[in-house]
Amino acid sequence: MSGNGTTPVIEVNGLVKKFGDKTVVDHFDISVPKGAIYGFLGPNGSGKTTTIRMLCGLLTPDAGSGTCLGYDILRQSDNIKEHVGYMTQKFSLYEDLTIRENLDFMARMYRVKDRKRKVDAALEDLGLANRSHQQAGELSGGWKQRLALAACLLHQPDLLLLDEPTAGVDPKARRDFWDEIRRLSDDGVTVLVSTHYMDEAIQCDNIAYIAYGKKLIDGPARKIPEMVGLATWRVEGPDLAELATQLHGKDGIEQVARFGSALHVSGMDAQKLEAAIKPFLKDKRYTWKQQPAGLEEVFIHLMSGSTDNFAAGQEAA
Repeated sequence: MSGNGTTPVIEVNGLVKKFGDKTVVDHFDISVPKGAIYGFLGPNGSGKTTTIRMLCGLLTPDAGSGTCLGYDILRQSDNIKEHVGYMTQKFSLYEDLTIRENLDFMARMYRVKDRKRKVDAALEDLGLANRSHQQAGELSGGWKQRLALAACLLHQPDLLLLDEPTAGVDPKARRDFWDEIRRLSDDGVTVLVSTHYMDEAIQCDNIAYIAYGKKLIDGPARKIPEMVGLATWRVEGPDLAELATQLHGKDGIEQVARFGSALHVSGMDAQKLEAAIKPFLKDKRYTWKQQPAGLEEVFIHLMSGSTDNFAAGQEAA
């Protein structure tokens, strides 16, 4: 349930999707509040996009039930689609049309009333007005991203589905994009987004980790590390590769990951972890500091215990 006690925008239970003999989504449950930015994280091929498309009525599950925007996802998917904006990972507009022509075409597809005014407003809102006569195929990744977002918003959807929306764009374009997403969320638009970027995940209100069809955990983004309970120490100093080799496999140490000029050493039992690193604290070349686990450490930890359901020799879950 959302924080204000209103009915969730999305509430589904037991969603299953199979392709052939492989279970791509395995009994998925989730509740999404109105206006939330809900992030879906997981390795490639883990079922994130399939899951999100089922939540929005764009793909029919093989089992399970639920509602989206008050409509039944099994029987009223056409009603849901009218209220959803879907931005695919790959740019899917017409590269030989101008920005304005693309938006005008999409407005016709959505049967938008007062089409010219709505297209003009979209151009202004996304900063595209000065480029409106530029062909889409000439745009950089960041400008293509803005155009794609403008196209999904023309019919004023209540729900946005964004599939890896900032893949291949520069950091400033990513920040600008997320400023726009937050503005939409503040206006009551619910956003489902799949991403691999931890700095983007932090911007989500909630996160669901999905690994090969199974939801491992979901909750408020900033509470996920606490929910998992991973303890972490940060160590800086010389010859980190050699130190990592020595740390790997020690009882109580479940994960050693390089983060820039430091190693993050983690384990699920804080006392065992501290005992494992105690002998290394004597080496004054290194500086050790205990710190809260972050989303990235948690992500690595969760993924390390997951098995690819499409890997050779693996049975469907």
